[in-house]
Amino acid sequence: MKFSLELLPNEPISNIIEIIKTSEDIGFENLWITDHYNNRDVFEVLAIAAYETSTIKMGAGVSNPYVRNPVTIAAATSTLDEISEGRALVGVGPGDKATMETLNLSWKKPLKTVKEAVNTVRTLLNGGKLEQGACLSGTLKIQDNIPIYMAAQGPKMLEASGEVADGSLINASNPKDFEIAIPLINNGLNKSSISKNKFNYAAYTACSIDEDMNKAYDNARIVVAFILGGAPEVVLKRHDISLDIAAQVRDCLSKYDFKRAVSLITDDMVNAFAVCGNPEQIMNKIEVLQELGVNEFVVGSPIGKDRVKSLRLLEDIINSFN
Repeated sequence: MKFSLELLPNEPISNIIEIIKTSEDIGFENLWITDHYNNRDVFEVLAIAAYETSTIKMGAGVSNPYVRNPVTIAAATSTLDEISEGRALVGVGPGDKATMETLNLSWKKPLKTVKEAVNTVRTLLNGGKLEQGACLSGTLKIQDNIPIYMAAQGPKMLEASGEVADGSLINASNPKDFEIAIPLINNGLNKSSISKNKFNYAAYTACSIDEDMNKAYDNARIVVAFILGGAPEVVLKRHDISLDIAAQVRDCLSKYDFKRAVSLITDDMVNAFAVCGNPEQIMNKIEVLQELGVNEFVVGSPIGKDRVKSLRLLEDIINSFN
């Protein structure tokens, strides 16, 4: 089981670097930094992180081919590999419709677009040339093969991730979702040259850990409210969540009534959309995911009220899996 950390670059870079250094010291293997136009630029932050660390692998988690052309994703990743001396990763995904509308970009055929983007990035990183003539003649990567992950949640995207990528960043936290997701990925892998034992099945989770279980759950409720508010009906039904309650949560969020939204989030809802609890509970939940086929656990927001303290609580868990 690999352990990875997901961070949003929405705070002072010095704070981000402190968290990254702590995670490397604890034993995290991978670092994913989100790529969104309204935060600090992901590749600039990654470049600084590469100079400030020595072992942790890192990449954009994830860039999308609508905002960033796949050629620029490949060039940035190759450059990061040189800076980090061979520790680059890259994640590619479809982004979201709301972002595209905000930027006045067309969000056409996300499945086809993301598959083509992954193939383009792979071709360029492996020294190839596109039909139009584009190539990365002026970059110097270190790794022979930089791992390319594909962000996936829906059935077709999950299957496509197995078909074209080296790993899938599965946007889920609950065993029910992985029981469905992993067989779909394996369907795609049956069409790929990558073997299942080399594929990265990454649980891209909302995670909250605290010695006090109740504090861990309470810390996660606002994050879960946003996840639940954007969840499709099929996912809500899978987790026995009332469509009426989901509508109420969305309404509260639209009115910035976060206190009311949080009050609607039950422990069952937290368990549906996050991995929460004290260290023993977190370990038990990770073991269940591992039994289902997950081999990379990504610790995502909120982590904890004191992130450094919460990350330190994961150290024994990481060591137990190693």
